[in-house]
Amino acid sequence: MSTHKSINKITTEQLRKMKQAGEKIASLTAYDFTMAQLLDEAEIDVIIVGDSASMVFAGNETTLPVTMEEMIYHVRVVAKAVKRGLVIADMPFMSYQISTDEALRNAGRFMQEAHAEGVKLEGGLEFLPTIKRLVEVGIPVMGHLGLTPQSIHLFGTYRTRGTSGTEADKILHDAKALEEAGVFAMVLEKIPAELGRKISESLSIPTIGIGAGPYCDGQVLVSYDMLGLYDKFHPRFVRKYAELGSAMRDAFAAYRNDVKGRQFPTDKESY
Repeated sequence: MSTHKSINKITTEQLRKMKQAGEKIASLTAYDFTMAQLLDEAEIDVIIVGDSASMVFAGNETTLPVTMEEMIYHVRVVAKAVKRGLVIADMPFMSYQISTDEALRNAGRFMQEAHAEGVKLEGGLEFLPTIKRLVEVGIPVMGHLGLTPQSIHLFGTYRTRGTSGTEADKILHDAKALEEAGVFAMVLEKIPAELGRKISESLSIPTIGIGAGPYCDGQVLVSYDMLGLYDKFHPRFVRKYAELGSAMRDAFAAYRNDVKGRQFPTDKESY
């Protein structure tokens, strides 16, 4: 594990160079200082402060309830911890859909108040004017296509997107349009692997997949999912690298038993 003896700061330009060199981009989510610091020490390239905080942190059923104020808090504490990775703020539902001016104001708050290094927003052609405006004023924008969780009530299901030719063509068309509008990278969520390959090969900017197959330029997972901390969501694209949820329950139960059984604290743990 890195000890940060030399910090090679990840930037949007660095991500483009990684794609050109064929180096895969590793991304995970964070919502607090401690988790962000651990991710950064492990040299995770892109740390996304996701609106998934609404579910795994705040206990909501969808990503929709999380607010700008809540997201600014999460982004601020994450940015404070990160020295190497690129910190991206997820723009929450209704923070950019109402108008370009409101999107600019909210994205600016993420950059100025929370010290984000870019923002991510969901959607295709309908958000081109917003994306162009943000990029014009110097705010890096990451796109998000395929399954877009903020539109869950419109779709009514978390099914794979782009399985029909018409839908796949639209996602590819949107991806190219987003690149032209100035996004520096884009997340592709829950689309067929071959569509992920086609989009990745069609763009000069990096693609970061989540359930989009192995051909994307990088991968992202929700950290709580891959650590086994969040058990309400079991998509096939999540590989569990640890079962920390069960380990933590065992630790808490052992502590409770020691307290109840007068085994903690001992003389060595007292003053």
